[in-house]
Amino acid sequence: MQPYSSVALVDRRGWILLQERDEHPVVDPEKWGFPGGGVEDGETFEVAAYRELAEETGVRLDGQLQLFEEFLCPVGGGDAVPVAVFAAAVDLTDDDIECHEGRQMVFVEPNRALGLDLTASATIALPRLLESEVYRRMAT
Repeated sequence: MQPYSSVALVDRRGWILLQERDEHPVVDPEKWGFPGGGVEDGETFEVAAYRELAEETGVRLDGQLQLFEEFLCPVGGGDAVPVAVFAAAVDLTDDDIECHEGRQMVFVEPNRALGLDLTASATIALPRLLESEVYRRMAT
């Protein structure tokens, strides 16, 4: 599998934008995760993050994303793939988000988010994000 880039948007309440995936994805169908997708040939993780965010949510940010973390994630019982998670504080609501992929794309209260059936990458990244100084700065 190709490397994967995803985006954690944090609203002014400290809630995280998550996508409820539908039954169509090959990896992690019917689970909750960050907007994101595969890094295409010639793209950097950062370029892919901006592209995927715009494609899946209609949100176009200009230079606001910061790299939160890169890690290897086991996917679908196969080899681990490189994943990069970018983050940004935003002044957006659910009404500002278009859902172009999956069932829904909504801001979720952090404790509720941790209790959802998460994708493999969100299972790793979400708790780390919520415990980080990056999140604390964004959620205030």
